[in-house]
Amino acid sequence: MRLGGPDRDAAALVEAAVEAGVTLLDTAEMYGNEELVGRAVAPWRDRITLCSKFGVYWGPSGRHDDWSVRADPATVRAAIDGSLRRLQVDTIDLYYLHHRSEETPIEETVGAMASLVGAGKIRAIGLSNVTVDDVRRAHAVHPIQAVQEEWSLAERGAEAMLPALDRLGITLAAHSPLGHGALLDAGSPVTQELASLAATYDVTPAQLALAWVHESGRRAGQPVVPLPGTTRVSHLAANVAAAHLTLSDDDLAALDDVSGGTNLVR
Repeated sequence: MRLGGPDRDAAALVEAAVEAGVTLLDTAEMYGNEELVGRAVAPWRDRITLCSKFGVYWGPSGRHDDWSVRADPATVRAAIDGSLRRLQVDTIDLYYLHHRSEETPIEETVGAMASLVGAGKIRAIGLSNVTVDDVRRAHAVHPIQAVQEEWSLAERGAEAMLPALDRLGITLAAHSPLGHGALLDAGSPVTQELASLAATYDVTPAQLALAWVHESGRRAGQPVVPLPGTTRVSHLAANVAAAHLTLSDDDLAALDDVSGGTNLVR
């Protein structure tokens, strides 16, 4: 989401990610960086699962709270053509509705997205910022491959969706696994517990928080793909290392308790 700017070398970051074994890259129309991402991904296209999203549009004020959702079939058709052009690809592997719409029934949106699958413009359909009912209704129109929701020690609401996603065979893509930086602010019980445990594992609190998401998916017995917002190669290396960190059951339980969640072990 934050990839871009003169101090952030997208090409170097993507190259380092591929060489480190990362195979999924996620962007969106509203991020305003699809052209940059397309150039960076081009040399590695056959090794990357490329994801993008549509449906959220900024308002004229430029404020972060000034945005709206358009998810009607005409927007679906226009948005995909724009993303394909900016990304300089023929097909997007996973294409998300970025946010549920209050105006357009999700069946209409997903029906239009299904036509993109038939046309070869996308390979799979995803949903983001939706409800469990939205997922069920959408899946009845066309199989949904992934649902993208925030999931971290700071925001555990996505756990309520896990049983439905499990029954439907849908992967959870966990965005903002560091809680938009909230987990790195000193003072809360969660950050204090993270700092204490991180020291015992000789990792950073951010790595431990990311490892918790990986481990929580494994504990739940479901496919979960965390999406850390990496912008620098140094951060990338730390995030990749966190994927291989194994936490003890006692430490996982301690993090569950302090974050107000529930134990996910079946």
